[in-house]
Amino acid sequence: MTTHTSHADPLTLYGETFHSRLLLGTSRYPSPSVLLQAIERSQPAMLTASLRRQTGSGGEASQSFWNLLRQAKVPVLPNTAGCHSVQEAITTAEMAREVFETDWIKLELIGDDYTLQPDTLNLPDAASRLIKSGFKVLPYTTDDLVLCQRLVDVGCQAVMPWAAPIGTGKGPINPHALRTLRERLDVPMVVDAGLGLPSHACRVMEWGYDAVLLNTAVALAQDPVRMAGAFADAVNAGRAAFCAGAMQAQDSAQPSTPVLGTPFWHQA
Repeated sequence: MTTHTSHADPLTLYGETFHSRLLLGTSRYPSPSVLLQAIERSQPAMLTASLRRQTGSGGEASQSFWNLLRQAKVPVLPNTAGCHSVQEAITTAEMAREVFETDWIKLELIGDDYTLQPDTLNLPDAASRLIKSGFKVLPYTTDDLVLCQRLVDVGCQAVMPWAAPIGTGKGPINPHALRTLRERLDVPMVVDAGLGLPSHACRVMEWGYDAVLLNTAVALAQDPVRMAGAFADAVNAGRAAFCAGAMQAQDSAQPSTPVLGTPFWHQA
């Protein structure tokens, strides 16, 4: 059975606590039933959902999706997926607040359709305007230190840098940048996008990241339910390792059993 984050070590975002350090996307699953089983197996802190994608799929399909989310009984994190301008993102966020009855928003402002890289020039402005409107903004961003610091400066109480472009499953492609971010910024940080294996999730959690958000790695696995559980376990293991404090790596071999006090013939 999957073990979940201890209540003594909860994830805290914008002053609210969550029992899990895994956030899970809800698209591209083989069926609604598989999605529900994956949610049950992993027990995520939040479920991300795109208002634009669901409302574009038709009234009956949209209603079915909303019913599924309610059945899951997990807090919903709406996102502004597919938005290419500040105003478009703000309008989508305001609509999502009405539909989902929540002030939480995952801010996606896409600057390039090929890499789905965030619009780094306009992202801080969009975040600032949403925060002033009362939103709890979780911005999807690159691993750029200056950009992430700017997002914190405009009021974001957490940031979500990518490990790699969305849907690639490559894992952390710039470990130095991600570790530098974690060392320099004193806010909760969620690795969002690009993770493909549970070991990727465990690695970034070992570096001190507070949570991970993923979708494709679970939804497109051959067994999404089992993969969801594997990621939940990996997140917990990585967090436990970080809290435990890893030993320092050594350049040369070190004996695990001391020789002092052993019989002289063992030292011959």
